[in-house]
Amino acid sequence: MPDAVGQGHPSASRPVIPGVAVVVACRSMRRVTRSTPISLTDLREMSAARFGDLVKGVVDLERGVMVVDAEMHSDEEAELLSDGSRQQDLWGINLYPDLPEQDWLEFDSMINLRPSLGNRSRSVDDPAARGRISEIVRSLVQR
Repeated sequence: MPDAVGQGHPSASRPVIPGVAVVVACRSMRRVTRSTPISLTDLREMSAARFGDLVKGVVDLERGVMVVDAEMHSDEEAELLSDGSRQQDLWGINLYPDLPEQDWLEFDSMINLRPSLGNRSRSVDDPAARGRISEIVRSLVQR
């Protein structure tokens, strides 16, 4: 069973409307490792439930793991940092599970803005880092 991280619980009260059922879902981020890979079907379900066409993720280049399915890349980054990852090893991505493999990985996140490390955009400017991210994602996602 995949590791669930974070435990967001809705605290707002909901008005009761006669004859209408209200379902409140608590979603948790998911840690993806080589021993707990994720399927394309799971990513499609995540994208449909949250953003419609994409799943946000953060990849740790050193540890070869990623966390997916949060509202913000910074939440996934914080989760990995709290588990011992180093800031310079973490890169934000977006996965588009319905696109062909050559188009489905996007290197775009505010957490990637790191001028002090030479990354001056929301993308991943270093081609070697982009290649490593692609490798890790391919090893963790069962297509």
